[in-house]
Amino acid sequence: MRVAILGAGAWGTAFARLLIGRGHELALVDSDLEVVRSLAETGRNPRYLPELQLDGVEARAVADAGELFERADLVVAAVPSRSFAEAIAGLPGSSPLLSLTKGLDPASGDRLSTLVEGRPVAVLSGPNFAEEIAAGLPAAAVVASEDAELSSRLQSEIACGSFRVYVNPDLIGVELCGAAKNVIALAAGAVDGLGLGDNAKATLMTRGLAEMTRLGLACGARADTFAGLAGMGDLIATCWHPRGRNRRAGALLGRGVTPEQARTQVGTVEGMTTAPVLGEMARRHGIELPITEAVCALLGGGDVQDLAAELMGRKPTGEWSASPV
Repeated sequence: MRVAILGAGAWGTAFARLLIGRGHELALVDSDLEVVRSLAETGRNPRYLPELQLDGVEARAVADAGELFERADLVVAAVPSRSFAEAIAGLPGSSPLLSLTKGLDPASGDRLSTLVEGRPVAVLSGPNFAEEIAAGLPAAAVVASEDAELSSRLQSEIACGSFRVYVNPDLIGVELCGAAKNVIALAAGAVDGLGLGDNAKATLMTRGLAEMTRLGLACGARADTFAGLAGMGDLIATCWHPRGRNRRAGALLGRGVTPEQARTQVGTVEGMTTAPVLGEMARRHGIELPITEAVCALLGGGDVQDLAAELMGRKPTGEWSASPV
């Protein structure tokens, strides 16, 4: 395939290497002219995964990439959720778009796939840390689309010996998993920052998964998606990986660092963008998300120890009752 990847961040760069290994023709498109120049001259990204050699990749600035998108067999979006709508608006061509972005649109509160017009869309999600993918370590993901033929084609074109791809028809669930797990990872990081231990962290992750599933069902998703790679799999990796941005930012918040300082230290933190959007989505559906609400309160200046005590002090209930805990 001829593939144009929009966004030369860590995941876009690692995904390019994955596809090059499958023999596809790759172009990386980015707005950072220094990154574009370095990729064109040396095959290396100076900002993300600089040790990775991308032989044969074409690099273009966004302003000069119109013809690449026109002739591409597949466009891949690997940009932050806050930039997704602007990045895909008016993209030339009508080839399918594969989104690697995990989040919600902060302006509309919608799932990102709903913003794509005039072309088929699919989403790839799972426990996929870019550094490990770039190193060729084994991993797996799911590809979801309302177009079953597109999902099957992408599965066969992306999968390789170190990267196993499953098809999941639940586009809603896969997208919500990718958004919500980052919010739960912020809370898990705060548990680390407070030094509350592994019992507390495992409890929070388990109840976070229940929270994610409850919202997903209200939005029309399938429960089993949340027990799969996009849900439980990605949640575990995001909450435990020592270099995961959401977990790291949460740990800083748990140690008393302000949200602004955490963003400065960590960089793009999708959970911080997604939390208020996810909370608003839950309110629209009449669903209570205690952990998400606590994260929103923390980002709004709430005291992290008070919020942890409030979660532990909620009214007791059955584990699988309708009442959230």
